Amino acid sequence: MQDFIMNNYNWFKAFHIIAVMAWMAGMLYLPRLFVYHADAKKGSDLSETLKIMERRLLKFIMNPAMIITWILGLLILWANWEFIMSSGWMHAKLTLVFILSGVHGMFSKWRKAFERDGNVKSAKFFRIWNEAPTVIMILVIVLAVVEPF
Repeated sequence: MQDFIMNNYNWFKAFHIIAVMAWMAGMLYLPRLFVYHADAKKGSDLSETLKIMERRLLKFIMNPAMIITWILGLLILWANWEFIMSSGWMHAKLTLVFILSGVHGMFSKWRKAFERDGNVKSAKFFRIWNEAPTVIMILVIVLAVVEPF
């Protein structure tokens, strides 16, 4: 299996990056939907539409993209274990990806609160959280491209 991954390394890396982009698109969009949803009247047409949008975004884009990101990333790590794991930047990157996965989990929890009309958080709260994935994404990209340590 390692030989297969190494012989097709660029394909694995390309599909990993595509999955990351899809995941990040959702991570940047979902909290923006939460901003609008927090201001929508419970039971309104807007609120019900946002519930559908949020559920579909998470179920059909974000969750599969995160799973594919992790699977391909772990396969790439496994195929290059000695080389990659000796790099400090990779440890930092993996820590940030774990944090991003935790943020994904929080977004999922908040979506469920909206689904049952139980959200108590403000639009301002979600505006602030809308920035978290961006900051993490910037740090991950810098680590992966620059490999500073």
